[in-house]
Amino acid sequence: MENKSLKGILLAIAGASLWGVSGNVGQFLLQNKGINVEWLITVRLLIAGTCLLLFARTVEKAPIFEIWKDKTSAIQLLVFSITGMLAVQYTYFAAVGYSNAATATVLQYTGPVMIVVYLAMKKKAMPKAVELLEILLAVVGTFLLVTHGNFHTLSISVTALLLGFASAIALAIYTLQPAELLKKYNAAAVTGWGMLCGGIAFSFVHAPWRVSGIWDMQTAIGAIYLLILGTVVPFYAYMSAVKIIGGQKSSLLATAEPLSATILAVLWLNTSFTAIDWIGSLCIITTVVLLTIRHKNVAV
Repeated sequence: MENKSLKGILLAIAGASLWGVSGNVGQFLLQNKGINVEWLITVRLLIAGTCLLLFARTVEKAPIFEIWKDKTSAIQLLVFSITGMLAVQYTYFAAVGYSNAATATVLQYTGPVMIVVYLAMKKKAMPKAVELLEILLAVVGTFLLVTHGNFHTLSISVTALLLGFASAIALAIYTLQPAELLKKYNAAAVTGWGMLCGGIAFSFVHAPWRVSGIWDMQTAIGAIYLLILGTVVPFYAYMSAVKIIGGQKSSLLATAEPLSATILAVLWLNTSFTAIDWIGSLCIITTVVLLTIRHKNVAV
């Protein structure tokens, strides 16, 4: 039993860490190799979506076309693919391109706080004391991260800040919107279709054959990582962890994502990350931990 729990813990950390590395690989491709962010998102969604659907059909034996037989589910899936999957992918990597992987990842992690605010507004109820603490921590963390404690200056561009917040909002939608679908259908199938449909839609914005940037061995390795090790493998690892140790523990361990993104950004891409940045990041990560502990059945 202990070995099984250890396996689940390692799978959750591995999945989150691989996601964290993705941001840095994306930053390298966007800033060092001149890869177009729209092209990157289109190709990533198309290929990763196809791989996840194949995985759902061959490994998990899921009826992947079942979701299209119900009109309501099909509409929900299309909405999820655009407002959730495509939006969260594009805004995140665009934020990475305008700032860095560490900052973009931590800003995206304010998404769960936005869920708390949204649910409080929906219920027309004041947030509880612990929820106010979580919101305060997120606000303080974000303030320190983007201003370094100075009210008069931003440490990142306004565009990067807006994209970071847009990414957090998209993450909130990504988390809430497909809840009904995930109760009825296989998770890999829902995610796979969300990616594939999002990729097809974004192909009209930037066709996948319109390749740009500097292509060499480093670019090819980075692109392959983003498509496979940064998408399909961590999804499988994380979902396997959820089955073994449950959603609450897996969500807690998922905070390895912003930590791995930040550490690698500093060590590999020489991103400047000061003590104030670390304090701000830890405030936001602490918020996510508190949220996860309180909402045992909600993965954030």
